Amino acid sequence: MIKKLMFLGLALATVSMIYANSRITIKGSDTLIRLGQRWAEEYMKQNPGVVIQVSGGGSGTGIAALLNGGTDICEASRDMKEKEYKLAEKKGITPHRVSVALDGIALYLNEKNPVRELSFAQLKGIYTGAITNWKEVGGQDARIIVYGRENNSGTYAFFKKKVLNKEDYYVYTQALPGTAAVVNAVSKDVNGIGYGGIAWAKNVKFVAVRITDADPAVLPSAETVSNGTYPISRDLYWFFNGTPTGELKKLLNWALSEEGQKVAVDMDYVPLPKERAIAQTMQ
Repeated sequence: MIKKLMFLGLALATVSMIYANSRITIKGSDTLIRLGQRWAEEYMKQNPGVVIQVSGGGSGTGIAALLNGGTDICEASRDMKEKEYKLAEKKGITPHRVSVALDGIALYLNEKNPVRELSFAQLKGIYTGAITNWKEVGGQDARIIVYGRENNSGTYAFFKKKVLNKEDYYVYTQALPGTAAVVNAVSKDVNGIGYGGIAWAKNVKFVAVRITDADPAVLPSAETVSNGTYPISRDLYWFFNGTPTGELKKLLNWALSEEGQKVAVDMDYVPLPKERAIAQTMQ
């Protein structure tokens, strides 16, 4: 009996070790969280011994977790900042960055708003407070209600750099904790404007964007993001501590595979061009 109990205990301990070794944590970007969750669900269906936990909080939160050893994979909608790379080096962390999908930062308007196009100069004016009334950009005579993201968001940082030329956001910008919250706010506010990934749009409309007045205005779509004609396009990333191996490598290669990228398409994200996906696959 004692031998049987010892054998059973050893077997349970072995199962526990296997289970623990197959647990993966993914944390970070709220833009990527829906895709990360679906990838996790599909991968776990095909690999029953693997448990993947996915949480958001923003790109900055995910990067901090990676640098503190609190996550296996950081999802980010921006590259790491120079100071973050330096901190990683100091901590003995070797960030390994992989593009896993593409995205366009769309400008959301309420469906009742008549404005159809905005230039970079107009967007910068709206988001820095220089333009405060819709009539200044061809709309109704009404105050513009500005919605944005919190400062730990990669989308917040990318939009500030790309469109605002690093100038500060308008003091009255209502910072919301996730893209879903921005979309929800704009859908209920006829005078609202917000920004976020194209995959999140629901009950709002997109604005066509032009860099200068001489450029054509382009709507965000899978095609315009993929071919680079939409001017606020970007890569979405997974960061690892070092080159991924074992189950992390298998998960990454699956996400980059045709099957994994089809999941991105099904979730309204923009897949990587096939050659880029193949080039990043771990051998």
